[in-house]
Amino acid sequence: MHKNRLEAFSDGVLAIILTIMVLEIKVPHGHDFAALRPLLPVFLSYVLSFIYIGIYWNNHHHMLSSAGRISGGILWANLHLLFWLSLVPFATGWMGENGFTSATMAVYGVVLLMSGAAYWMLQGRIIADDGPDSVLAYAIGKDLKGKASPPLYLLGILVSFWQPWLAGAVYVFVAFMWLIPDRRIERTLNRKKADQAEHLAAH
Repeated sequence: MHKNRLEAFSDGVLAIILTIMVLEIKVPHGHDFAALRPLLPVFLSYVLSFIYIGIYWNNHHHMLSSAGRISGGILWANLHLLFWLSLVPFATGWMGENGFTSATMAVYGVVLLMSGAAYWMLQGRIIADDGPDSVLAYAIGKDLKGKASPPLYLLGILVSFWQPWLAGAVYVFVAFMWLIPDRRIERTLNRKKADQAEHLAAH
């Protein structure tokens, strides 16, 4: 399978996930601003999950761009990632509808943790197929954010049973940590293209 086809399929699934999430925001029956107040938890949970899906979409695009080929292992790893991301609307809706209770915050954290683990597995599968000297392996380097995220998700899950708002703060922190632009893969790909162009010009 060509990687453009895999990317198009994944983009379609992510678009559906975003659509399902926004449909959870029901139109209020009231006609004044007070009628919007009960929707605030639902809206806040939607915004957080929208940011997370956007982060995954952005990084997934760059990761697939660096892949040399698409193997069966990569296909299954990608489906595994999409499975956990497809649970984000459920966790988001349950959390927002119930005002960020302990159980809902814990389940949301589990979905985030498993989505992160699935992304790491997909990343590892691509590196295993392309080799330790691949573009992705070189671009990722020490992957400090990738290593820091799972412990933070676990922390959020644990503290959700004590202080749900603190768990929310942890999830927001991880989201903003990933929002910081990380152009390692993009820079590596551009450098590779420049080297190839220079090599062709020399011959």
